[in-house]
Amino acid sequence: MREFKITNAKQGAAFTVHVVPRASKNEIAGRMGDAIKVRLTAPPVEGQANKALIAFLAGQLHVHKSQVEIVAGETSRNKVISVVGLSPVEVEERLLG
Repeated sequence: MREFKITNAKQGAAFTVHVVPRASKNEIAGRMGDAIKVRLTAPPVEGQANKALIAFLAGQLHVHKSQVEIVAGETSRNKVISVVGLSPVEVEERLLG
């Protein structure tokens, strides 16, 4: 199993998430290999889970939704997320405490 990794991006940080849609509540469920496992109540229909993921991560990271972007995996459960304005250390502290 690979270890979770947050990489330095041009203006912030990038990391991988594994999304579990239609969960009972929105939460970070720990690490899953090299990704953060995120459970969302939203269904994976018409981009609802993607919107919910961005809103949830923005809240957890204490940034505006416009600072969080899905850069790969829009239609997959495995996604690459970019966060502008935070360092990898800040992202890890805010998500995994």
